[in-house]
Amino acid sequence: MSVILDHIQRLSPTMVVIDSIQSVYLPDENGAPGTIGQVRECGTALLRWAKTIGTPVMITGHMTKDGSLAGPRVLEHMVDVVLYLEESNLGSYRLIRGEKNRFGSTNEVGVFEMKHNGLEEVQNPSEIALASRISNAVGSAIVPVIEGTRPLLVEVQALTTPSYLPTPRRVANGVDMSRMMMVIAVLFKRAGLSFANQDVIINVAGGFRATEPAADLALALAMISSLYNTPIADGGVALGEIGLGGEMRVVSQIPRRLSELNKMGFASCVVPKNDIQFLADHSNVKVNATQTLQEAIKVAFPKVPNIVKYGGNKDE
Repeated sequence: MSVILDHIQRLSPTMVVIDSIQSVYLPDENGAPGTIGQVRECGTALLRWAKTIGTPVMITGHMTKDGSLAGPRVLEHMVDVVLYLEESNLGSYRLIRGEKNRFGSTNEVGVFEMKHNGLEEVQNPSEIALASRISNAVGSAIVPVIEGTRPLLVEVQALTTPSYLPTPRRVANGVDMSRMMMVIAVLFKRAGLSFANQDVIINVAGGFRATEPAADLALALAMISSLYNTPIADGGVALGEIGLGGEMRVVSQIPRRLSELNKMGFASCVVPKNDIQFLADHSNVKVNATQTLQEAIKVAFPKVPNIVKYGGNKDE
């Protein structure tokens, strides 16, 4: 580590990359490279140099089997930014996510494609996220989510099958499990749609995530679509938070989300009832505004008679 610091002191580089923190060591520190003491002290030395000189330092680290950063957690607390480079389910594409950022949002996601000359930025992530989607697919819904500062269209997929287990399985990839369970409960309580005897598997295609409340409606409609083996009408685009009372709650930045839908060629979207005139004046996307979950289900599945068994607080 001391040799590296002397070398970069002479070069005065505009940026320093250390690959990796587990492979460098300080001779005066006890322990082999990669041990807790060595990682902590080497990280401290790099941090002190970076803050003194004002040169950015990028440190790469090893990953554990569960996908977390190897080594002492103190290293994550010391640095300003923690980024994870992840492999997506889209072949040559890679995702960069921020887990910590002292100077900005951690909700940003960068999408890159691995080519012969290295990683190149993907300018339109929505396009590659939906590239393999089948039109009018059963159990599929599109939702425009906000990743940091930009809208991104992701596909929420649901698969429901009869369960022969005492406790049906619930699997959630890319969505929050607690929100998934909440949506299942609200669907039964407010719309009479039961998944009690169904295994429910949820997946966000391409390795993306849809964890914000705005994805609630897309999640609900995807599950209903699979349950009835019927595609969602008008392209299957839905946006909105579901309340425990079955009400549709307004989400933020709807105009930006609708603009992304328009750019990707989607003509309509089921949304919470908001300022309809404002949305109509600022979007080329037809908005199907709904005030309750029951209304949204009827709009999404117009060809399924009596799909909503009841509304309100009826206990059955």
